[in-house]
Amino acid sequence: MFGVRDILAKRLRKCRDEAGLTQIKVAIYCDITEKAYQNYELGVHEPKLSILARIARLYKVSIDYLVGLTDDPKPYPRSPE
Repeated sequence: MFGVRDILAKRLRKCRDEAGLTQIKVAIYCDITEKAYQNYELGVHEPKLSILARIARLYKVSIDYLVGLTDDPKPYPRSPE
């Protein structure tokens, strides 16, 4: 069985590939270093929640999908602020 970090790493790579983005473009969008993002895809480190939320927004998926709580990538409807 895979751990959360393994699932996250695989789904980050899958989403990035499907979006046709480079690691540096994702890193710039998230205001982190390319190395930090690479470490997320390699499963070396886990992103902070604020970074994970940015990544989910960029890929148009839910955080639950990224961490393996669901296999449905569709994001939840946003509530009015």
